[in-house]
This record gives sequence, C-alpha cells and structure tokens, in this order.
Amino acid sequence: MTPTGLDLYHRTARLGSARVITEYSTSFGLASRLCSRAVRTHVAAIYALVRIADEIVDGPAEEAGLDRDERRAVLDALEVETERAIRCGYSANLVVDAFAQTARATGFGVESTRPFFASMRRDLDPVDFDADELDAYVYGSAEVIGLMCLRAFSEGLPADAERDLRWQRGARHLGAAFQKLNFLRDLADDFGERGRRYLPGIDPAHLTEAQKSRVLDDIDRDLAIAGGVIAELPGGCRRAVAAAHGLFSELSARLRRTPAPRLVRERVSVPSPRKLALLLRSVVRPRRGMPRPGAPAEASAFAHGARP
Repeated sequence: MTPTGLDLYHRTARLGSARVITEYSTSFGLASRLCSRAVRTHVAAIYALVRIADEIVDGPAEEAGLDRDERRAVLDALEVETERAIRCGYSANLVVDAFAQTARATGFGVESTRPFFASMRRDLDPVDFDADELDAYVYGSAEVIGLMCLRAFSEGLPADAERDLRWQRGARHLGAAFQKLNFLRDLADDFGERGRRYLPGIDPAHLTEAQKSRVLDDIDRDLAIAGGVIAELPGGCRRAVAAAHGLFSELSARLRRTPAPRLVRERVSVPSPRKLALLLRSVVRPRRGMPRPGAPAEASAFAHGARP
C-alpha cells in the first residue's frame, strides 16, 4: 500500500537524506551499502544533517555571500529546528525531519546534537586550539556522530551495560581517528585557505616529519581501540564499520608516506579503485583477521563524517 500523509512525508525525507550521502561522499555512501536497510536509512539521516551543517559553515552558504554572522544565524536556526523536530516528530525541513525520526527511533537527543552544533559553531571563529579545546571539538564534531550511529547499530538489542561501554569507546575512537585524519589531509585548505590551527603546538606552515608521525601514532592508537570491538558488532553494521576502519587505516598509511611539507600544499586521498578493493574485502572476508572481542587490536589488521 502506498503511504499517504505523514508516512509519505517521512519516507520522502528519508529518501532525500539517502540522496545527500550518495552525492557528497563516495566512501560513506559505499560503506553504508554494506549495512542492513534499516541501519543504512538511519546512517543516511545522520550523515545528511551533519553534512548540511558543515555546508553552512564552510561551503555553499559562504559561496552564496553569507558573512560569518549570517552563517552563524543559519546554523543556530538549524539547531533550534533540530531540537524542536526531535521533540515533536516533524520538521518542514526534510533533512531535519529524517534526522528527527532516526533520533526518536534510536534514542539519542540533545546530549549528542548540542556538542555537535557547538563544534560547528567553533569553526566560524578564528581557530587556534589548546589541548582541552581540541578534545571538546573532536568530541562534538566526530565522536558524538559515532555514538549516534552506534544507536542505530544497536537498535532493538537488549541492554547490556558492559557491552555498551565497550562499543561506545570504540565508536568514539573511530570518530576521533577520522577527525584527526582530516586535520592532516585538509591542512592545505584549513590552514592555507582559512588560517585554522587545529593541532596545538604545531605550526602547519612548518610541519615536521616528527610532528606528523606523533599525530599519526595517536590516530593509529584510536584505530586499534576501535578495531578491537568490530567483531562484536551486529551483523547489520559489522561489514560497513570494518570497511570504514580499513579506509581510515589506508589513509593513515598514505599520510605517513607523504612528506610533511606536501600536506600544506595538497590533499591526500585514497583512490577510488583502492576504496572499492577495501570495501570488497569487507564483504568477502567480514570476520577473518578481525581482533577477538576484548583483545588488543592493531590498525594494520584492516587493509578506513559533518569528508572522506
């Protein structure tokens, strides 16, 4: 039976979010296809809202001529609308509507969205972080997104406090790894074009090999912790998370091979054929090579969002 009324509206909103992830990210778009349909729908809804917020800060809103104060006002309005939609279950903004349906279905709310919007708002100001500010920024811009996705992954599972803590730790570290990778690979744009300095004590214009290696060592520790719980995850998401972990690990390896001075001039990425190979590996070998639940993990055990 064809849905009508509110059901049709919600379905249309979900379809719109799925289109956003397809158009904006080959990596997340392809990896999400390894999820079950229900999980894939939730992941697309989360990604779409995060992407729209990011585009307000740096992308089309700026190109359209909105100054910093105007972009802040648009971002603030998006946050207000998001909270309202989570409370009542409807938004005239289709992306927000889809996100609100996912938040209500999986059980997250302002404890996740407020840190996220705070980090997005921080990008509208001149950026020069100390260690505590960086931790708060990474939590809001990346770790809470991992936690939101984890809610989608575990929807319908019985409560298990110890398991949930392990999975939350893994989700936060995977999100943190992705954000820190962005700091290095987007150095040319963030510092060269926008004057942002995310990494405390590091002058991006004079990044050394030793400094680059310290950042990548921290990233690989994050990946190792995240990798240690992948084998435990539900079947509806396990392959997709393994694929993302593999892509992040590949990007880390490529950044290690790239001389530090080049990072200020060019953006390092994983070529599309390599991405496809890593995704296929996750399909064909979803379990082999994965760490035992609770066992130490190495980032090399796998052959990787508001940018993959």
